Amino acid sequence: MIWHPMPISGVFRLEPEWREDERGFFARCWCEQEAAAHGITVAWRQANLSLTRRRGSLRGLHYSVAPRAEAKLVRCTRGRIFDVVVDLRRDSPGFGRWCAAELSAENRQSLFVPIGCGHGFQSLEDDCEVCYQMGACYDPAVQRGLRWDDPAVGIAWPLPVTAISDRDTAHPLLAELAEEPL
Repeated sequence: MIWHPMPISGVFRLEPEWREDERGFFARCWCEQEAAAHGITVAWRQANLSLTRRRGSLRGLHYSVAPRAEAKLVRCTRGRIFDVVVDLRRDSPGFGRWCAAELSAENRQSLFVPIGCGHGFQSLEDDCEVCYQMGACYDPAVQRGLRWDDPAVGIAWPLPVTAISDRDTAHPLLAELAEEPL
């Protein structure tokens, strides 16, 4: 795997290295030893799959707090998405900043989202399927969110938003987030 550091500390875009022959290819998508060499220690506890039907639909921005704060490894297995990470770690020099990567079935890349960062994505095509590895099991009591259109964060979503959940539109702005342990 090729580890590409993103502008937010601890966020990486992972690019598989292919081994091809007449049968097809093989590539590693995660390696505990390589992750540890990049300062990442996470045990995957849950895997999720989502399908987003309409181009321009937005999911997020989501994060969780202690005691079940979660890291994520996100990969698009059908279609293309604009995948966004927002640094919510108050002690981080990147607090409030965002970065993004285009993930697609074609490029087979993934994005590692560390604990303390919000995550969301916009579908760039119809019928996008996204697979998430999660560092903690889902617990609704620790789920939080940040408004997708917070002007203080200023995410440049590539498309007009065609669909978003009521829950995601009701998330607080960055300035309104409670100070909770991440």
